[in-house]
Amino acid sequence: MKLWGGTLTWIAVCTLSSILIGGGVILAQTTGPVTLTLEGHGVFFSREANQAVAIDPQVFVQAGGASAGVGPQNITHAAGFVPARLADPPNTPLYNADGKPLSFTLGQWLGARGTVSIELRGQETQVRVSLSGLVPNGVYSLFRVTFQPTGNTFAPLDGAGTANNFMAAADGTASVTVSTPTPQTHANGVVLVYHSDGQAHGIERGTPGITAHHQLIARVP
Repeated sequence: MKLWGGTLTWIAVCTLSSILIGGGVILAQTTGPVTLTLEGHGVFFSREANQAVAIDPQVFVQAGGASAGVGPQNITHAAGFVPARLADPPNTPLYNADGKPLSFTLGQWLGARGTVSIELRGQETQVRVSLSGLVPNGVYSLFRVTFQPTGNTFAPLDGAGTANNFMAAADGTASVTVSTPTPQTHANGVVLVYHSDGQAHGIERGTPGITAHHQLIARVP
């Protein structure tokens, strides 16, 4: 199932792109970085999946009588919990898929904002991320998603899972710069992952919906 897609507004006048034609590669290059706006993962997912009711499949709310099952993105949730609807009251408490409290509300979760600046520097691509509205002192990481018809794959943005991890400040802000050896194309996106167990997981994200929760995302046009 195709989970993500859509378009993004780029706030810039120039970019570097690689266009595959036949067996060759044509490089179109200008100078300077490009900046794009991160959006809520739930909004991104719901639009791409054509959800009749917009949800965030990686955070959950209490729902009396709900059966245990497998939700969107193949996340198994406990009985009595369902994925949060984006239109639920902002003060609704959130839980992980096992029913463990996340200690913040839907409004706080959806209040995250951010931008990503991407610039080619020699053989590496430098990615600068500016964020606000994060979980105070929360542990986060930046991952690169590759969109594929057979299923999306994820890799740490730095390629090694060491320089892509960070902790938000007490006021919920963060500024992070990561160098990635892999060019960013339309097949890719930048994903902000919150780790509700307070631990970075190296080259892995953790368990989606349990210890790892996608909060923001931006796809490269």
